[in-house]
Amino acid sequence: MYLAYSILSLLGLLLVSPYFLYQAVRYRKYVGSLSQRLGYLPIALNVDGEPSIWIHAVSVGEALTAKALIADLRAHYPRLRLFLSTTTIAGQQVAKKNLQQVDAVFYFPFDWGFTVRRVLSIVKPRMFVMMETEIWPNLLRECRVRGIKTVVINGRISARSYPRYRLVRPLFRRVLDDIDRFCMQSDESARRIIDLGADPARVTVTGSLKFDSLPVPVPVSHGRPRELVLRHFRLAPNRVVVVAGSTMRPEDSVVLRAFARVKSIAPGALLIIAPRQRERFAEVEKLAREDGFSVSRRSNLPIDDEPRTDVVVLDTFGELAHVYQLATVVFVGGSLADYGGHNILEPAIFGKPIVVGPHMHNFREITDTFLASHAVVQVCTERELEEELRNLVTDPVRRASLGAAARALVEANRGAKDKTMTVVSNLLPAPGGVVRPFRLVQ
Repeated sequence: MYLAYSILSLLGLLLVSPYFLYQAVRYRKYVGSLSQRLGYLPIALNVDGEPSIWIHAVSVGEALTAKALIADLRAHYPRLRLFLSTTTIAGQQVAKKNLQQVDAVFYFPFDWGFTVRRVLSIVKPRMFVMMETEIWPNLLRECRVRGIKTVVINGRISARSYPRYRLVRPLFRRVLDDIDRFCMQSDESARRIIDLGADPARVTVTGSLKFDSLPVPVPVSHGRPRELVLRHFRLAPNRVVVVAGSTMRPEDSVVLRAFARVKSIAPGALLIIAPRQRERFAEVEKLAREDGFSVSRRSNLPIDDEPRTDVVVLDTFGELAHVYQLATVVFVGGSLADYGGHNILEPAIFGKPIVVGPHMHNFREITDTFLASHAVVQVCTERELEEELRNLVTDPVRRASLGAAARALVEANRGAKDKTMTVVSNLLPAPGGVVRPFRLVQ
């Protein structure tokens, strides 16, 4: 089974290699990470071969969710180093910027036997932590052979992926046997992972860490904002601001047309649009200009001044969560087009009215909870999006009601961190002895 899996994954990589080659030539993506993806980590990453905990977070969302646990892991395991890997470039950038408590960040290797053995020999983990449901057969098998504890944290099996996993359930069951513990977000995800072959005794419902990863909001004051990003958005108190986060093609055009209707009733309105993919920043800027809007990029905004344009393209990473607190109304992208949606909790913690499209299957359980509590508005068409944005801009009472319900849900669902740490500490008891000495990194 494992040989066939390795061959198939290699063939898959060869099939998509033209795309990666184009991205490397056109956007300089993936070039600098290839050696790490092949397992060649810098020796200096763990020069003394100290034992560690290795956390894998695929991209931005998982990396930020991991932040909820990192301080507790550091406190509970002071003698172990803490490493984090990501798959995407954006995840790498956000992790390096926001997760200063980890000892090092690197790219996740291709899941081949020789690459994962090479990485494990340098990282020397006592425990391998998978954020959400990142299942890598060769790595998990090698962890079992070496006696490395493995745990899925914030696990979920979406309604879309579940039928696909069931097609290979006999093989998948063997892989799940290599995982020591499953911390699942919900009863439904727990039921699905058990149906796919996980030992029920190893499965615990801990709730979603995404709630615990959100900071306690600090109101924006009239003085100097705490976050540097907000100093580039010194907005007039009554200016209408529409924030469209994590948009995908063709949602940008839809949002721009909807914003044109908002402008018809609020001429001074500002749209802050954050494309999900960095290579689309120029494309979205061009679309906005073609629609007749004045446009600037976040990276070009002067500090301590109000944006003088109609549209700002947020061409930076890790700032969207801060920008949400400026919003009059929020649209969370990847949901009107069929991409599975994105995180609605970041605007929810600031008590913002949120609009999403029909395709939220990547966050189905959270979305269903919000819908049941009248804490989010879901639309199905471009016309409905236009109408909802326009209505919310003109109805402060409805905005306040939606926002208050959203924030209340976030606060009510915190607590997954403590449950998760209980599972982790039972799986890997903290070693005694002398605390690892402070290391000065040049």
